[in-house]
Amino acid sequence: MKRLSGWDAFLLYSETPNVHMHTLKIAVIDLAGLGDRTFGIDEFRRVLRERLHKLDPFGYQLVDIPFKFHHPMWREHAEVDLEYHVRPWRVAAPGGRRELDEAIGEIASTALDRSRPLWEMYLVEGLANGRVAVVGKIHHALADGVASANLLALGMDITEGPQRDQDLYIADPAPSRGELVRSAFVDHLRQIGRIPGVVKYTADGMARVRKSTRKLSPELTRPFTPPASFMNHVLTPQRRFATATLALADVKETSKKLGVTINDLVLAMSSGALRELLLKYDGKADHPLLASVPMSYDFSPDRISGNRFSGVLISLPVDVDDAEQRVRQAREAAMLAKESHQLVGPELVARWAAYMPPAPMESMFRRLSNMDGQNKVLNLNISNVPGPRERGKVGGATVTEIYSVGPLTAGSGLNITVWSYVDQLNISVLADGATTDDPHEVTAGMMADFKKIRRAAGLSEELTVVETAMAQ
Repeated sequence: MKRLSGWDAFLLYSETPNVHMHTLKIAVIDLAGLGDRTFGIDEFRRVLRERLHKLDPFGYQLVDIPFKFHHPMWREHAEVDLEYHVRPWRVAAPGGRRELDEAIGEIASTALDRSRPLWEMYLVEGLANGRVAVVGKIHHALADGVASANLLALGMDITEGPQRDQDLYIADPAPSRGELVRSAFVDHLRQIGRIPGVVKYTADGMARVRKSTRKLSPELTRPFTPPASFMNHVLTPQRRFATATLALADVKETSKKLGVTINDLVLAMSSGALRELLLKYDGKADHPLLASVPMSYDFSPDRISGNRFSGVLISLPVDVDDAEQRVRQAREAAMLAKESHQLVGPELVARWAAYMPPAPMESMFRRLSNMDGQNKVLNLNISNVPGPRERGKVGGATVTEIYSVGPLTAGSGLNITVWSYVDQLNISVLADGATTDDPHEVTAGMMADFKKIRRAAGLSEELTVVETAMAQ
């Protein structure tokens, strides 16, 4: 047994019937190299069963404390029914990118069952060119982007040929009510002892802010006034999904030519796409948007669970028409936000989250999820996570693409997540059922804006076709 951290619990409390807090990880797999061997739902379940002892979070079951006296606990080795957790799905053959995206949207539209370990996996068959897709639905309380990437690597072979692991997974007994209450009481005493350290961490951060000579932007000094937009409303439970793929070489070439980071380019491309959508849906794009961008403070390659990140507010220059100027302003906004984040202290919110009372927090998020108005903190979430640098295998079959996306938050109907994988930069967009006519408007807008940025940089607008990825 182990206690959820305050930040993990916060992500659990923020889930409501229309705000699902699971993340999605998608691996597209080419079965051509298997020869006469098959890879269906039975073979996939067997691969997972053989590796379950290494994928510890897949055995975590949520255990609530009586009277919600403290944050819940993880029963670390619960019973895992792979017939339930690993499910078949089929699209009409020959399925392409759009058919897979639609399937993923349907999979994302239902919440995970809290009476079981908080994950599901779907084997999607019917795709063109002898491919299948594995769609993992994992609760954010289990793992952040860095931990998920490490977990994904453990679930794949990073060596040639299939591997055979032993089936060593053994379930532990469930805790008694008395054990839960005693553990919660002792842990509360520990938390009281940590208060002076948390207060000092906070005071040190405030002192650094006061001493800083850097002037913060108006958008970041007024973080609770993001502009109203088409994406900010009461969410529907439905989820819609879209993907696109860029050649990582094209992105690196562009970033080098402009002297910016890949993350700066992602923010600029997102700004360009959102500008067009604001003009379409709202009739104007005259004020910067506020994006929450997760920044990790624990990049340990061995960490496969838990959340070690903070959301950093970054101003998106959607009010700027010139593509190159948008890149420059996105870079400046990101640098300013990172500096402010370090001054305040990257663990500030996570440390105070430990003291959030469960029942009032759940009640507050239920109320917020149904408030008829814009999100009072941010407009949308944008993530950029470096994924595996080597091609993985599942059951001996090659993983050709990996996509990932985080959840939507209350009052914010759009999430843009970018993952790199070997030679690809893969874009994923998650929306609710009311935000856009088609979430592919966002991915298409990002691709179009990337061409504008390359033209402004004096580079060819002809993008490299990524042969290993599904056709756009």
